[in-house]
Formats: sequence, structure tokens, C-alpha cells
Amino acid sequence: MEITEYSPQYKNDFIRLNTAWIEKFFKMEKDDYDELNHVDELIANGAMILFCKSNEEVIATGMVMPLGNDEWEICKFATDEQKRGRGAGSAVFRACMDYAICRGAKRLIVLSNSRLVSALHIYEKFGFTEIPIDNKIHNYERADRQFEYVVN
Repeated sequence: MEITEYSPQYKNDFIRLNTAWIEKFFKMEKDDYDELNHVDELIANGAMILFCKSNEEVIATGMVMPLGNDEWEICKFATDEQKRGRGAGSAVFRACMDYAICRGAKRLIVLSNSRLVSALHIYEKFGFTEIPIDNKIHNYERADRQFEYVVN
């Protein structure tokens, strides 16, 4: 497996993987459409999308974007359902953390849902702790949990 940064050739993989998990468990919301339809603008404004590939196939992805005040959000984090259990999700999540920290992040946040047990496990594995939800970041109907990681 290898981690690679965003390139336009992977844009459809990012959209495909995220649309698949959102539609499986929930429904697409306004912020989902805004992010998936404006990938290039988000990248131009400091966000990064990372991919985990195996044999040149994208199997996991995640986006990290600056929120201001040295805070970054990890979002749009998805693994191909047929390729789960290989460590790709953990690898891309760690790469998102490292990307933000290398660019000065002092705090990372993640919004999630109690139904996403595999994702919740990854957040806890990397030292994220649960905090009250801050709806100023996004106002997802599905978000019922928020996590943070404070960089020491």
C-alpha cells in the first residue's frame, strides 16, 4: 500500500468512495455536495486529499482542511467496502493527521456518527477524545459525535 496526495486523476475516486458510504448509512447533505463538488477550490484554499492505493487502485481516502486558528478538520474519510480490514483506512487517516500537523495544526477535529463503528475505532486508536459537538463547523444531521486531537 502507498499513500499519495491529491491529483485530478483521483478526483472521481474521492467522490465515489465518499458517496458510497454516505448513501449506505445516511443521505447526502448540503455540505457533502459543497465539498464533493468543489474539490479543486478546497485544495486551492489549503485542504489536501490523501489516498491509499494498493496495486494502483485507490482503496481509501480522506480530506484534511484548515479551519483557522491552527485548527484542522479531517473529513470525507472513506474506505472501499470490499477492501476493508487491510489497514488502508488507518494509513490514510494517519497521513491526514501528519499533513495537518506538519502545516502547524495544534488541534484536529472529526465529526462522526455512532453507527460508524470502524471509523470511531480509528479515531480512538490515534488518540482522539470525544468532545461536545460544535455545529459551527458543519451542520450535518447525521453528526452525533465529535472528536478532537490536541497536538502537544
